[in-house]
Amino acid sequence: MNRKQSEVLVQAPTMADVLAARHVVQRYMNPTPLHTYDALNQHAGARIWVKHENHTPIGAFKLRGGLVFMQRLRERGDATGVVTASTGNHGQSIAYAAREFGLRAIIVVPESANPVKVTAMRSLDAEVVFHGPDFDAARRHGTEMAQKEGFRFISSGDEPDLIAGVATYTLEIMEQVPELDYLFIPMGGGSGAAGACVVAHALNPDTRVVAVQSAQAPAGYESWRARAFRSAPNRTMADGLAISEPFMLPQSVLWQRLHDFQLVEDEAIWEAMALLFRLTKNVAEPAGASSLAAALQMKEAIQDRQCAVILSGGNISVAQLRRLLERLPSH
Repeated sequence: MNRKQSEVLVQAPTMADVLAARHVVQRYMNPTPLHTYDALNQHAGARIWVKHENHTPIGAFKLRGGLVFMQRLRERGDATGVVTASTGNHGQSIAYAAREFGLRAIIVVPESANPVKVTAMRSLDAEVVFHGPDFDAARRHGTEMAQKEGFRFISSGDEPDLIAGVATYTLEIMEQVPELDYLFIPMGGGSGAAGACVVAHALNPDTRVVAVQSAQAPAGYESWRARAFRSAPNRTMADGLAISEPFMLPQSVLWQRLHDFQLVEDEAIWEAMALLFRLTKNVAEPAGASSLAAALQMKEAIQDRQCAVILSGGNISVAQLRRLLERLPSH
């Protein structure tokens, strides 16, 4: 199945699926914190709620989807192992969940994969295979490995159970802040953005869901704008946003329900990472800071509004941390 076909072969999750997913997620992790910070609010001119998905057991939101996917896989009883491709956080999620459910996991990563994330995957008993210069090359190799091993290949975007699982963070936000005006979601493959659209549409259709991608890897944005499959060059330093081809199941949801889509420059992401460190004392990986970068890019529109930004992960590499520290004032 290629990405252009996927949206017609599988159905997007419903709100009922998200509510069922929450029961699975709650067995393995507590709701993540949702905090607002006076200094950040003053800087933005709005009330900014930060959803701390960097506080999950793997330091990223993807864990929610992996747990739900593996629970459903066990219920069906049709696999002894799984293969997936990942730039890091999705791979950690699958590795963690596979270990919990007693399945073998093979994670194919690009040759330039974040070493912090690779170490984490291996610590969770996954077999890590390096292949190709980017995510899309790793994904193609992963599908071939799954066929060879007789394992289930897990798409990091075109899986309804993954979308339902990660949508639970939006459910947690909107139960705490039901009158939310804007919700900013980092977008690589699009599972988080699609899940947010499902929940916001059900609980408060007036909440404006905004997907965020790097301007240096705009395949998702171009596909959303054209309402059709579009590839685009991937030159971003934000590995969590680094795709050159869209996932079409999330796109099918976004075409119907996404309110806005913002592209942010990598330089603005670095600035947002530094701001989160200075004003909230949190280390955000680049993808995790992109939501704040987009909110600040829309500063005029969000004035005096209630906004939530997803700090989707904190798995920063040593090299990225050094670069971040160089951007901070010395006093």
